[in-house]
Amino acid sequence: MTKKSKVRAVYALILAFSLMLTAPAISCSQEISSADKIGVAVSIPPQAEFVARVGGDKVNITIMVPPGANPHTYEPRPNQMTELARVKIYAQLGSGIEFERVYLDKLVAINQDMLLVDCSRGVNLIASQDPDEPGMDPHTWLSPLNVRTIVQNICDGLVQIDPANRAYYEDNRDRYLQELADLDQDIRTGLARMTNRTFMVYHPAFAYFAAEYDLVMLPIEAEGKEPTAAALTRLIEQARASQVKTILTSPQFNPQSARIIAEAIGGRLVFIDYLAEGYLASMRQLLDELTRATE
Repeated sequence: MTKKSKVRAVYALILAFSLMLTAPAISCSQEISSADKIGVAVSIPPQAEFVARVGGDKVNITIMVPPGANPHTYEPRPNQMTELARVKIYAQLGSGIEFERVYLDKLVAINQDMLLVDCSRGVNLIASQDPDEPGMDPHTWLSPLNVRTIVQNICDGLVQIDPANRAYYEDNRDRYLQELADLDQDIRTGLARMTNRTFMVYHPAFAYFAAEYDLVMLPIEAEGKEPTAAALTRLIEQARASQVKTILTSPQFNPQSARIIAEAIGGRLVFIDYLAEGYLASMRQLLDELTRATE
């Protein structure tokens, strides 16, 4: 081995030894940073955006019904229960969504020290149009004005747990509330140009949206089930009579019946994920599709 080769070998050993020493320190630093954050659990993905926009880099978020899952049928996984035991806040939707009706008491029993925030406190609930969801309609987040109340409740919960950072949370809240106000104004402006204010959707999730913006929602699903052949015939006639051009559905549901109706009326089948984590983007997509569908 030449003298130059020996020098290179020594430098390589020094570098390897340095990396061995610093790796644990880096890992430990990351763990401390993560441990300093407030664990917040939410029931559905849209709430994750609300918490993230208010909590910023001071929160870790656990979504109990993950993206793509159905709140009517989803069962929590063991690893989610483990995460739940460590959170400081559970932001329940609070509007009667089926996942919470079935599991909330069990989730609270796992972590009785966490703060339970009712996101729908202060929201004017409306009666459900779906016999499969008796009582009040749980889809409160599909009205941007309701989300303003939801975001305020989340902010209040974070301030209660972490009062030292009140200004940080309230500044973040105010910025997001402005974006919601802009969205609301854009929806009103866009829908004001529509001549046909009726839309058809597979799952009747948009009652709050329809009520807020003076629209008529025609649901396809009946009592949580696919429509019968006779019901499909009636729905096709109803869509034609209402001059519906686009059928909305969601990735959480079988699109077969919605596709049949769309083909029968010569219209389009459009997927709108009303449970998307990207709430603002999803609502703007809904606006675009409704404007195209009902003009």
